Amino acid sequence: MTGGTLIVGASQAGLQLAVSLRQLGDTEAITLVGEEIHPPYQRPPLSKEFLTGQTDLESLALRTPSYYADAGIDLVRGERVTEVALSTSGRPGSGTAGTRSGRTFVFDRLALTVGAGPRQLAVPGADLDGIRYLRDRDDAADLRLRLASASRVVVVGGGFLGLEAAAVARGLGKDVTVVEAADRLISRAVAPVVSEFYRRAHLRRDTRVLLSTAVAGFDGDGRRVIGVRLADGTELPTDLVLIGVGVLPRTELAERLGLECDRGIVVDGRARTSDPHVVAAGDCTVQPHPMTGLGRVRLESVQNAVAQATVAAASLLGTPAPDRSVPWFWSYQGDLKLQIAGLSGGYDQHVVRGEPDSERFSVLYYRQDELLAIDAVNSPADYMAVRKALTHGATVPASVAGDHGTPLKSLLTTHRAVVPSS
Repeated sequence: MTGGTLIVGASQAGLQLAVSLRQLGDTEAITLVGEEIHPPYQRPPLSKEFLTGQTDLESLALRTPSYYADAGIDLVRGERVTEVALSTSGRPGSGTAGTRSGRTFVFDRLALTVGAGPRQLAVPGADLDGIRYLRDRDDAADLRLRLASASRVVVVGGGFLGLEAAAVARGLGKDVTVVEAADRLISRAVAPVVSEFYRRAHLRRDTRVLLSTAVAGFDGDGRRVIGVRLADGTELPTDLVLIGVGVLPRTELAERLGLECDRGIVVDGRARTSDPHVVAAGDCTVQPHPMTGLGRVRLESVQNAVAQATVAAASLLGTPAPDRSVPWFWSYQGDLKLQIAGLSGGYDQHVVRGEPDSERFSVLYYRQDELLAIDAVNSPADYMAVRKALTHGATVPASVAGDHGTPLKSLLTTHRAVVPSS
C-alpha cells in the first residue's frame, strides 16, 4: 500500500469508518487491517443468539465477501500491527506501520479502531483448561462447543456479558452460578432497583447468584478446572468457567505514538486524538459526553462504534461531522430484553414505571429534573418514547413519569436542548 488511509482494527468501528469514507466521496486507497482471520462481524450476538444456536458464524458477517473489492477497500486479515511511526517531514498524519509478520504499510492518514481486550483474572489456577473468556468469534465457537458437554457452569462477573451467557447456559439446562464481587449486579450501569430486579429474575430461573463474593483461585484435576475457590473458603464444583470482569482498551499503539491516553485513547467530539491528524473510534476510546460535551466517558456499544466512526471519517476528510445521536444499548438475557437510551451517570433521581416483578417495567433517570436516560425491560414503547425525547429536545416530567397507565409518549413535553452536534 502506498498512501491513502490505514485503519488499524477490523472492528465494527473500523469497517464503519471505511464505509463512511467511501460514502463521503473519498477515492483514495483504504486499507483495513485486522488481527483476526475472519472478516468484520457482529459481536453482540456472540453472547446471545450464537451461544443458543439460533444463528451461525457465517450469518454474523457485517458485509458480503464481495463488498470489500467492490468498494475498493483492501481488507487485510490475520495481521497484527505492532509498530506505527508518524512522519516528521512529510504530510501531517502520514507515516508507516509494521505488522508482527513483517508487512509494512505506508499511509497518508491513520485511524485506530483497535477495540478492547478482556480483563484477565489473575488468581491461582487461572490458566487451567475450561476457564474461558468471551470476546471474539473464536471464543464464542469454543464456548458453545464446551457448553454442549458441561453440566455445571460458573460465571465470574455479573455484568451484561456474564448475565447474558448465564441465561444461555441456564436455558440449555445447565446448573449455573454467577459470582459477582460487587454488592449488586450491573452496578456501573443501572440503578439498584434494576440490579435487584435482575438478581431476582435470575433466581426465579434457578440461577444461583452470589454477590459481594470474590474468587480466590481455581482448582484442577490435572490440567482441567474442576472447582472455583471463593475468598471465604467455599468451593464451587464446575465443568466450565466463563470470566467476564470487564475489558481493557487497547492503547499500546497510541501510547507508542505519544497520544494522550486515560483509560482509553483520548479523543475529542470529532474523534480526533491529541494529534488532530490521527483519529480513533470505538471501544478503545474515551470521549466527551456525547450529550453534554462535558467530562470523559467510555462507551462500549455498537451504536457508539458506528456513530463515532462516522464522525472520524468526516474528520479525516475535513468535512462537517454529522450530529451525534443519543447513545443506546441493549442486553437480551433470555426472555428479559433490556433497552437503554441515554446515559444515566450522575443521576440524582429515578422513577419506576410498572412493577419490576412483572418483568415489564421501566426506570427513568433525572438530574436536577432533567431527563437523562431510560432502562426499559420488555417495554419497547417506553424506550422509544424516551429515545425520541432525548433526540428532539423533549422530556417527561418526573412528577408524571410513574403513571404506568398512561403511554409515555403522551407525557412528552418540550423542555431540554437538542443533543449538540460534535
